[in-house]
Amino acid sequence: LDPDPSLWERIVQQLLVHHDALRLRFIATDGGWQQVITGSDETGLFTRADFSALSEASLRPAIEAAASELQASLNLSEGPLLRAALFDCGTQRPARLLLIIHHLAIDIISWRILLEDLQTAWSQLSQGEPVQLPPKTTSFKYWAHRFTEHTRSGGFNEELAYWLAAPRRGVCRLPVDYPASNGANTEASAQSVSATLSVEETRALLQDVPQTYNTQINDALLTALVQAFAQWTGERTLLVDLEGLGREAILEDVDLSRTVGWFTPLYPVRLELEDASQPGEALKSIKEQLRRIPNRGIGYGALRYLSGDAETAEKLRTLPQAEVSFVYLGQSDTLFSESAWLGPACESSGPTQSQRGQRSHLLSINGAVAEGCLRLNWVYSKHRYREDTIEKLAEGFMEGLRTLIAHCQSRDARSWTPSDVEEFNWSQSDIDSIAGAIDKSLGNV
Repeated sequence: LDPDPSLWERIVQQLLVHHDALRLRFIATDGGWQQVITGSDETGLFTRADFSALSEASLRPAIEAAASELQASLNLSEGPLLRAALFDCGTQRPARLLLIIHHLAIDIISWRILLEDLQTAWSQLSQGEPVQLPPKTTSFKYWAHRFTEHTRSGGFNEELAYWLAAPRRGVCRLPVDYPASNGANTEASAQSVSATLSVEETRALLQDVPQTYNTQINDALLTALVQAFAQWTGERTLLVDLEGLGREAILEDVDLSRTVGWFTPLYPVRLELEDASQPGEALKSIKEQLRRIPNRGIGYGALRYLSGDAETAEKLRTLPQAEVSFVYLGQSDTLFSESAWLGPACESSGPTQSQRGQRSHLLSINGAVAEGCLRLNWVYSKHRYREDTIEKLAEGFMEGLRTLIAHCQSRDARSWTPSDVEEFNWSQSDIDSIAGAIDKSLGNV
């Protein structure tokens, strides 16, 4: 990593100019919060710290303390939403580059774009060439205006019946170990429990399971999630907040393939095991429920917050709110290409949320594949749950996931579902009857 601070300062400035979402501000007005894009003349975003004289034992605490201080320096209203720092660790140790961006300005896809641009800019500047970054496609500002226009012109109105469906009202509250009087559900009270699949189990989940029922990884993960909660609560339904990419091709004149910003929609889904008692039946049922979500959930937030229809917003606001959130972040190893000279550092980048903040859910589950293994983190408040409660829940989830994997690797497990043959309007029983007839016919040959 090049230790020249002037080079990195120029790169950070180029990123700021190129991607307008990095210049966002959030202003509180009488009508609510307003997003504003500022100019690109902001300075003081880059800093350098000399840790070259520190011992190996003192280096990590120094880096993490500096990172925590920089995390706390972000300001939504006045800026900045981006900070960068170069930590000089001496000639015998690699330098560290810290890049901090407020989550309201960046999502996981944007991180990939920024890291690519950062490496491109470094390569060009280090060879004495001017910085020429790939086009950013549609600007975040233009997308925001067009998306709002689309919503207010009725672009998502047909989805309203789905989001207001009656079954959402029949959701039970999650059990807790401690009442609200035990303490607030704050970030400071957050604890976590982790569970991991082996490399071989993760490979099977990513490769074998999808081939069996034409599923995606989220289908299997959410099936195991609903099953684990059913064992815990005795309820066969679960209301859960899911996250999507938010980059669906809804607007013809918008291309977000290389646009930096936070496009992630958060939307509630009621999942039900129905009458499924076998792993394959449960997986097929959850898969079909997920396929019925319109536009991968992007319309929920649009209708609730951007429609301009107070009645619609109130109807959505007063529905039961999910107490569980779940997100699968994909394969984190792909953030850095094999040829990249940048790689993740071992030190913590500091707390990304204020410890005084209120947590939005009782349980937040996030998963990713790193170094070939699926790892899921179950985040909860020590003011609501004992550690052993969450450990048992996480263990139940992993057990269900392993059962699904084993089922999908068996010889007899293979089937289509209605969403695979939408053009024929077949039910699951129709598909099973046709498959049975084919198997019988082949058996008579």
